[in-house]
Formats: sequence, structure tokens, C-alpha cells
Amino acid sequence: MAQQGTSSGHPIAVLNKDIIPRLPGQSPILFAAKKEKNLSFETIAKALGREEVAVAALFYGQAKASPEDITNLAKVLEIEESILKETEMGGWPDRGRQMEMPPKEPLVYRLFEIIQNYGYAYKAVMNEKFGDGIMSAITFSTTVKKETDEKGDWCVITLRGKWLPFSRF
Repeated sequence: MAQQGTSSGHPIAVLNKDIIPRLPGQSPILFAAKKEKNLSFETIAKALGREEVAVAALFYGQAKASPEDITNLAKVLEIEESILKETEMGGWPDRGRQMEMPPKEPLVYRLFEIIQNYGYAYKAVMNEKFGDGIMSAITFSTTVKKETDEKGDWCVITLRGKWLPFSRF
């Protein structure tokens, strides 16, 4: 395995034990191995050929793992592949159950706050650019980048979804 820890020098993300009852069976297994090996989502994602957020979504049960994902995660995290195959990883995700509404975790709350404050502004601009429709969260990708300038560190989140025009019926 390449790099341990994070490229930023900050500690790796570990599982908050308070949410374990709301997570699928693979989550504690994956997070325990991630913690034991001190691997960041960035390092795991590079080994899997996936984006960091996509890999984190596998850990939280928010995405369906392909057979290759399961094989590669088992290899990277040194977990018996059969153990991961016995979990819900390859099944249909039950998205959205991990979180209380409204969210209490401050960073997650701020993401919701962005939509509360700017959701209709996004909608208006998108409608002007694309017409009547929605941005897909299914045919979708996202990245998180760090930018630094003289004013400090900035978090840049890119949401890229296919535009789905509404059809007349």
C-alpha cells in the first residue's frame, strides 16, 4: 500500500460509534481495517481507481459495491473477501437512513444550509441554462478539492449531474 495517513497531514476519518446502529454491516468492518492500517479515503480510492467520495459512500453503505470493488477493498484493507461478500455491500443500498433530520453534525448541517439558502437560486439559474428539468443524483459525480490562497484554505465541492429534462405526458 502506498501512503499511510492523509496527504494533508490531518488525521484520517474514522467511524463515529454513535451512528453504527444506523449503518449496514460492512461499515464497522471497513472502518476498523481503515483505522488499523491508517489509510485515507484518498489512498484507498487510488488503489480502487475510484473517487474519494465514491469510496467513502461504499463505507457508509450509500453506494452499491461492484464485485471488483469488494475484491479490491479486501486486498487493500487485508480483509477476507468472503467476510465482505457476506455483508450488504453488493446489494441495493438503503440510502438516507444514516442521518437524522435535520442533521445535527455541524458540517453536514452546513451542507444542508447551503441548499436552504441557495437552493432556489441554483434552481432558477439551472432552469435558465437548461430549461425545465432536474440535475440527476444518479448519473452523477462529485469531487472535493482543497485550494489555498492568501485568505486561507477553501473547500471546493463539485457536483456534476446529468441534466434530465422533464417530458410532457
